[in-house]
Amino acid sequence: MKPEQISTNMVFWISVVVATPAHSGVGGPLTYRSELPLAPGQLVRVPLGRREVLGVVWELLPDSGGLTPAQAKAVLGTLEGLAPLNPTWRKLVAFTAGYYQRSLGEVALAALPPQLRELSTVQLARRLRRPSADTSTEESVRELVALSPEQTAALAQLAVDPRPALLFGSTGSGKTEVYLRAAARVLAEDPEAQVLVMVPEINLTPQLQARFEERFKHLGRERVVALHSGLTPAQRLKSWLAAHAGVARLVLGTRMAVLASMPKLRLIVVDEEHDPSYKQQEGARYSARDLAVYRARLEGLDAAESGKPQTQTSQDASPNSCSVILGSATPSLESWQATLVGRYQRLTMHERIGSADQAAGSLPTVRLVDMNHQPKHCTLAPPLLAAIAQRIARGEQSLIFLNRRGYAPVLACHDCGWKSECPHCSAYRVFHKIDRTLRCHHCGFTERVPRACPSCGNVDIAPVGRGTERLEEHLAELLQGITRPDGSPLVIARIDADTTRLKGALESQLASVHAGEVDVLVGTQMIAKGHDFRHITLVAAVNPDGALFSSDFRAPERLFGLLMQATGRAGRNAEKGAQSEMWVQTFHPEHPLFGALKQHDYPAFAAQELADREAAGMSPFGFSALVRAEARSQDLAQGFLNAAAAAAQAQALPGHDMVTPYPAVPMTIQRVANVERAQMLVESSSRVALQRFLAAWQPVMAATRQQAEFKPLIRWAMDVDPLAI
Repeated sequence: MKPEQISTNMVFWISVVVATPAHSGVGGPLTYRSELPLAPGQLVRVPLGRREVLGVVWELLPDSGGLTPAQAKAVLGTLEGLAPLNPTWRKLVAFTAGYYQRSLGEVALAALPPQLRELSTVQLARRLRRPSADTSTEESVRELVALSPEQTAALAQLAVDPRPALLFGSTGSGKTEVYLRAAARVLAEDPEAQVLVMVPEINLTPQLQARFEERFKHLGRERVVALHSGLTPAQRLKSWLAAHAGVARLVLGTRMAVLASMPKLRLIVVDEEHDPSYKQQEGARYSARDLAVYRARLEGLDAAESGKPQTQTSQDASPNSCSVILGSATPSLESWQATLVGRYQRLTMHERIGSADQAAGSLPTVRLVDMNHQPKHCTLAPPLLAAIAQRIARGEQSLIFLNRRGYAPVLACHDCGWKSECPHCSAYRVFHKIDRTLRCHHCGFTERVPRACPSCGNVDIAPVGRGTERLEEHLAELLQGITRPDGSPLVIARIDADTTRLKGALESQLASVHAGEVDVLVGTQMIAKGHDFRHITLVAAVNPDGALFSSDFRAPERLFGLLMQATGRAGRNAEKGAQSEMWVQTFHPEHPLFGALKQHDYPAFAAQELADREAAGMSPFGFSALVRAEARSQDLAQGFLNAAAAAAQAQALPGHDMVTPYPAVPMTIQRVANVERAQMLVESSSRVALQRFLAAWQPVMAATRQQAEFKPLIRWAMDVDPLAI
């Protein structure tokens, strides 16, 4: 039918959100026409320029807004058989886009699996088949282990208090069992209820997924699904469709899962809630932990508005509300402060499982090694080496933690001062001995190691510093001649991003550790958190001092959390009976951070850090955003940011009187892949004032970008509540 033949009586006007960049000029939904009535939340295919794209019907419009049927583009088709995305999901997306200063379509479409746009109606119908009927739950119930008093108290409190819960539990105290019991209770109370369990990193998902699948095997395989970026497009689509249709009762995933469509969501668990991996670092830079708390609140409000019975008071958590559990042995200071002011409830579990009658259930003893009193230039102190040898002789395992991969962070010529700088980044290329390459960990530029210094021709170029690869080699030299109790040679293994690139490599290596085939495990933070190593009785941290005096105000918090997590890898087997230890090599043993670590006293550490932050007006007592710009020259990137700030000041934008923009400066790594990067910090004591200012500043920045002198600018973006400043 030709446009001029369309009768206005047959046209339905709708607004549709499509995937457009935040600063493309298309900020909100676009108006389309349809000859069929459509529902908000329905997925449609629409024309955008010369392309056909996937879109979400956002709302039904009362009129065309001045457009004629001939002027507006028509919807090309719908994904039939797929239920519309519900109002709660759309509210969550709208909040995410508004708070983190991104376009609505960018957030909405990023939350959907890309393969949706390629499905035909027949393919979609095939993928939406329901699973087989549930089997009995009796077998699963009989296998449950006895709860500790602290676990029992935590579960009882969760049942009566609807506030977000911070489960503050020592490593090995049984937080996962609390998650499992809380999920089981929710699923038993409502046959349609769904549970979302989030972990910070992909490598932790299979381990947790195995535990949940074993516990809830009575639900059927299709009822427990994973959702993370490590899945193939087809796997991700299958999981998302199962969650959206309500088929999946349990969804386990990383930060992306917080935006998954789950129409019957009744419980969200955020494990290791302090982990920085929950903050997205590109596109919409959202915090999945914070969105989990907001989403739980939304789900409860919408349940009330829908007319369902809801008696959500401080003493009665309604079965129709949505609870959220944030679990950590070292909570983020933001979450800890929320418990101090009563916004969150705090559930404490100090005791490790088995600690009442088993020495191995107690927390490891922390030993600080003052490297000022050790032989000069030694990598591992002699007392630590002796302790590792003792563990090997007893058939126990040790873990050596060094948060730097590669053989050495830099290759250098001591004659002329040449260093292995990356020609494309303001960073050094890391020396990887295993394949004799110099590799930039920022842009990926890789070259073979030169035979001689490229600057002066000196053949005596040498590595400076140590990474996990060099530490593994050095350990083999230091422990040469030491054997296992049965006389067989000891085994040293390394787990980091370099040794786990191939599919299945991480699982294979972890299986070897769990089977007792490895005596000493060397690795980065990849192995320092989340894993349940039953035979490790000694953990050592090599060279952790770098974060003590960092310019980043969050560095001490991250270091304390990482060391506490690493400590928790030791002594988890209550049947072993051996005293576990955590060794920390440091040149600053008197630092208060190490004092709190030695006592396993997170509250003392948090109290000191919060006092310092309150005095400085930093999070959680102040609010900030970073505006970043990228260009071919540093002057252009900084000039754009400063010009945009000046324009905002001149226009007296809403909230400007409570907001402080600082002059633009280069980023810590100011050049990556030949692109210069600059940033501007914006601070305020009021979250509302900061949000009002940023929202009003967006069009000002877009207008500044259009000025002739800033045309060469590559891109700019806002990062609200940044993790690193």
